[in-house]
Amino acid sequence: MPTYAEMTAEELLEAKRALLAQYEAYKAKDLKLNMARGKPASAQLDLSLPLLSAITSTSDLHAADGTDLRNYGVLDGIPEAKELMASMLDDDPENVIVFGNASLPIMYDTLARCIDFGTCGSAPWHTYDSLIWICPVPGYDRHFAITEAFGITMVPVRMDENGPDMDEVERIAASDERVKGIWCVPKYSNPGGVTYSDEVVRRLASMETAAEDFRIFWDNAYCVHHLYDEADKQDQLLDIGKACIEAGNPNRYFKFASTSKITFPGAGIAAMAASPENIAEAKKRIGIQTIGYDKINQMRHVLFLKDAQGIAAHMSQHAAIIRPKFELVCSKLEEGLKDAGVGSWTNPNGGYFVSFDAPSGTAKRIVSLAKDAGVVMTGAGATWPHGEDPYDSNIRIAPTLPPLEELDVAMDVFVCCVKLASIEKMLA
Repeated sequence: MPTYAEMTAEELLEAKRALLAQYEAYKAKDLKLNMARGKPASAQLDLSLPLLSAITSTSDLHAADGTDLRNYGVLDGIPEAKELMASMLDDDPENVIVFGNASLPIMYDTLARCIDFGTCGSAPWHTYDSLIWICPVPGYDRHFAITEAFGITMVPVRMDENGPDMDEVERIAASDERVKGIWCVPKYSNPGGVTYSDEVVRRLASMETAAEDFRIFWDNAYCVHHLYDEADKQDQLLDIGKACIEAGNPNRYFKFASTSKITFPGAGIAAMAASPENIAEAKKRIGIQTIGYDKINQMRHVLFLKDAQGIAAHMSQHAAIIRPKFELVCSKLEEGLKDAGVGSWTNPNGGYFVSFDAPSGTAKRIVSLAKDAGVVMTGAGATWPHGEDPYDSNIRIAPTLPPLEELDVAMDVFVCCVKLASIEKMLA
């Protein structure tokens, strides 16, 4: 069978007629399917129900250092929670602050502190006429929303199979002292599923920057979200903290992680790791903002997850639930689009997304067609700053939430929409 690019106009018109009939049949089913956000499925959330009853006696309400978890105090997290989150952050517990329920507000507040007060003795960032941020693309829309909210100019840099294009990152970082940082999702990146290579990590840690206070915001959201048992070994990530110390830039990084997709989104615990100087500075500012975070919830998570081995065992159960969904998505794309010769996609070893690149100029049309047929996708352009993909190509597929049978139908609809939009573009 010829690919679409090899077909004549008449053959394309015939294929379009068949696809329109298929598409109208989907619309007639009045589907209501959603693949818009990377949410855990109900079966995944059920795995953490025992957490809610993890505290069974008053002895569980006291930390190892004697702290009564029901009372005020302990700004940076109980010792047990610091140790648990340090295992995720690949750091020492003394370099960790345990915050509230999610990492996104930590990143927002960390950026705000740099803007308001500066960092490690450097001038507050608000004293510059403008700020610039490096944004690997395709990337995480909520990262971009934070920098956009602060009026920071975002410069996109393309990702490849090793991470962001480091030649371009290094060029931008060295070009202007107003370039203050970079967003990174270094393991199973959102949405491409890329794990940064050792070379990329070392270059980020050691590169020349025009700003002495350049900061890497290292959002390791999917550090334990492997789809396969062997994936953890295949996708080993070099620790940015150690790399920065070895490069002589010990204050360059902030590392973030949370249990949002491990236990309960909105009711997990989140933490930041950084250099002793950055941690001391953050505690000074946070101590004005709050007296302390939810220590009872911290202890619940410690009693439930226990340690790194406990987290790994728990996440193996998550993988068993969502792995068939990722495999279904990739098989549907392979079966439906390979012969047509349209689109390309990732086949990740972990994380929460499949990144799909449609023919240039068709992503918005595909998402619109899917919505009209009852399948809600992440908005086209969401993986670029300001929601503006200059190629109108990238679409983030989020397979985790729908039940397998619904995902099966949703992917059939999606494949039909990709083919239809691709033929429309060719005929135009």
